[in-house]
Amino acid sequence: MKFIDTHHDQWHLVAGEDGPMPHPDPAPHLLLSLEQWHAVRDTWPADVSVGVQLANDFDVEEIAADLPWLGLVVLNFPKWVDGRAYTQARLLRSRYRFAGEIRAAGEVLVDMLPLLQRTGFDAIQLRRDQNIDDARRALGFFPGHYQGDATQVHPIFAADRKAA
Repeated sequence: MKFIDTHHDQWHLVAGEDGPMPHPDPAPHLLLSLEQWHAVRDTWPADVSVGVQLANDFDVEEIAADLPWLGLVVLNFPKWVDGRAYTQARLLRSRYRFAGEIRAAGEVLVDMLPLLQRTGFDAIQLRRDQNIDDARRALGFFPGHYQGDATQVHPIFAADRKAA
């Protein structure tokens, strides 16, 4: 699990005063809103890494075709009790086989880390009042699980992957 320090993040938000402002010359590691991505996706070079931020009520199926261009998907937790982003991450990893970084942002608490990891998140932007040492410890609370997670393939489905 990667912990993100927003002051030293390689991904850079593209902000515009009048709404979406796509970068005229695509640069690697730009983090775009969904609207910005839609404005530039038809001309975005395949070899330039780009990230997109999604609201937690967004249907990830709508960007399934765009996933090969994306190196990062940031999923938002507007409140720690709102878990819709868990489902988004699980779908991105298991159904759409997204191999890029999935980052949790917003109201991300230490207590959430084991489930974040099991549902497919591999990067975390903790809420400011959360301690990174406590977060690292939380990831070791449960050494094993009865069920597979978003990155494990159940033996029943392994044959399907080999056939594909």
